[in-house]
Amino acid sequence: MLGYLGTGLFYPASAGSALLAPGRAFLLPGRTTHGHHQIELACESCHSSPFGGKQAMQKACEGCHAAELKEANDTHPLRKFTDPRNADRLEKLDATLCVTCHVEHRPGITTAMGLSLPRDLCFHCHAEIAEDRPSHAGMGFETCNSAGCHKFHDNRALYEDFLAKHLDDPPLLVSRILPARKLPEQKPVPVPDAKANPAVVRDWLETAHAKAGVNCSGCHGTPWQERPTQAACKECHAPEVKGFLAGKHGMRIAAGLPPMTPALARREMRSEAGHRALGCTSCHAAHRFDTQKAAAKACVGCHRGPHIEDYAKSAHAANGVTCASCHLPRVEWHDEDLGVKRILVQHNQSETLEPSEKMIRPVCLHCHGLGFSIDALAGRKVASLDMVRKRLLTRERSRK
Repeated sequence: MLGYLGTGLFYPASAGSALLAPGRAFLLPGRTTHGHHQIELACESCHSSPFGGKQAMQKACEGCHAAELKEANDTHPLRKFTDPRNADRLEKLDATLCVTCHVEHRPGITTAMGLSLPRDLCFHCHAEIAEDRPSHAGMGFETCNSAGCHKFHDNRALYEDFLAKHLDDPPLLVSRILPARKLPEQKPVPVPDAKANPAVVRDWLETAHAKAGVNCSGCHGTPWQERPTQAACKECHAPEVKGFLAGKHGMRIAAGLPPMTPALARREMRSEAGHRALGCTSCHAAHRFDTQKAAAKACVGCHRGPHIEDYAKSAHAANGVTCASCHLPRVEWHDEDLGVKRILVQHNQSETLEPSEKMIRPVCLHCHGLGFSIDALAGRKVASLDMVRKRLLTRERSRK
């Protein structure tokens, strides 16, 4: 089946071919946001139906983000706006659709987090907040989000009961330990496949793969696959692969496009790594699968800029805190096959990237108090932060 581009050329209607994707660039009506620019040439990822309208677009949004919102216990869920009691609010702001607030290809009106509505949008439903909560008197509605207090979808780190619980946390906790990963039970080391490269075997013998009984054909398969993809890794590491494909490192693969390379990034990257295709072995080098290297050295092999330079001079680096300690946090996962809960590494590095407050619960609170964490993540760039936080904390102390 063919589709028409309006240029005298036809293309396969499925348009899933990575080879044809670059030819679509001229169709973009405007610059895509940082969250979606990697998959902007896989148009059907969002525009799943040419005649589906906003509802089809909504289904596409939920296909990628519904699980995240559910986990966050979305503070503005769909049911809130389908409730007849809120019909008057729905007339002011149709919050049943993601595209009401997040419109792509409109760089002139798009701000952080892909928001394309004015920053004082909270006014539509919360105009009387100063009367209900005197602590909010005098605050502009454009500061609801920028002060680090309220996030439209995810306020878990800043719930009032959570603030009250951690009011007196010291900046640096006495115990500062990341949750330990829980790997499957190890088995006797198997015999390497015949004619295996001796140097490769030496590397492999030092890995968790060897201890878990995974030999060469366990990854390379039968018939032999010279360069296994993440599909082979998924056989044993399904949660990690799922996270990888959902994040900025793997989302292009999930959309049917060629793998991400540093040259395609909008962040500052090392030119020498520009054409390095990102996959599992980009960080976990084949055969050694060195998690220590993947935790920091692999990151700085591609990334550069002030953030990397600051890390190298920081107390974090001096005390063994790696890039992965913060950007690939340990999470609890229920292993249905074994019927147990395990601690694994979240390989979706976008999960805690923006807004930065999402790092507080799964990352910062392993080592730091809540107040210190909020201030550190805000970077003291928001003048109203201290004022807002002091008001909140004062109110919570008065309730005790």
